[in-house]
Amino acid sequence: MIRYPQIDPVIIKIGPLSLRWYGLMYVLGFASSYLLTIYQLKKRALKIERARIDDLYFYLIVGLIVGARLGYILFYNLLFYLENPLEVFVLWHGGMSFHGGLIGAFIAGYVYIKRKKLGFFLIIDLIIPTCPVGIGFGRLGNFINGELFGRPTDVPWAMVFPQGGSLPRHPSQLYEAFFEGFLLFAILWIYKDFKKREGDVFALFLILYGCFRIFCEFFREPDLQIGQILGLFSMGQLLSGLMIAAGLFLKYYWLPKRSART
Repeated sequence: MIRYPQIDPVIIKIGPLSLRWYGLMYVLGFASSYLLTIYQLKKRALKIERARIDDLYFYLIVGLIVGARLGYILFYNLLFYLENPLEVFVLWHGGMSFHGGLIGAFIAGYVYIKRKKLGFFLIIDLIIPTCPVGIGFGRLGNFINGELFGRPTDVPWAMVFPQGGSLPRHPSQLYEAFFEGFLLFAILWIYKDFKKREGDVFALFLILYGCFRIFCEFFREPDLQIGQILGLFSMGQLLSGLMIAAGLFLKYYWLPKRSART
């Protein structure tokens, strides 16, 4: 067993204000994604104004945060928030959903891109390979917070999390940081240079993230208020299954059909 490194979630506190590691990880994730996108924009000499990308990222950030919060409320804890509506706005108590954030960012990005008459799949394939970096940082933030820990286990690298009782558990946040974050980033970053058509990278992201998330969820403690659906699957696995289905539909039906029209 490995001792859990109890890191103070708060980096610095000045009066009522505090800077937390989790918030810093969000900043690092967005900043990394933005810089990698700008790098691609320059390398490929795309005729897209940088100001457009700047504005788009504002929309994406707002869409992601709002979507992540609403997604958690709807997918994971609706009854609690119906009984405590003011808690919807108390973000520092936790409660963000990746799948909700993805939907929110997608809608916000789609609206902006269409309004500015930019190529939707061109832009989304430019940004999506950079997203796993942010996901990886976010999972590291979960690990520092000691939340979203794994199921009890006796593997040599098990840890006892402060919020997980006295049982050694899988450090599932680190599994997710590796698979959903840095491994997925490496695959997409390489694949983007070999794709056959615009939209292929986005489709592959949906498929691979869904597969990696389903795999990692087998080691992660199910959400207490939901448990396992049908006694087999977590909510995260069901939502990831829908992601895989959407990715397969996009890659093998929608994109070929769209290419045939053009």
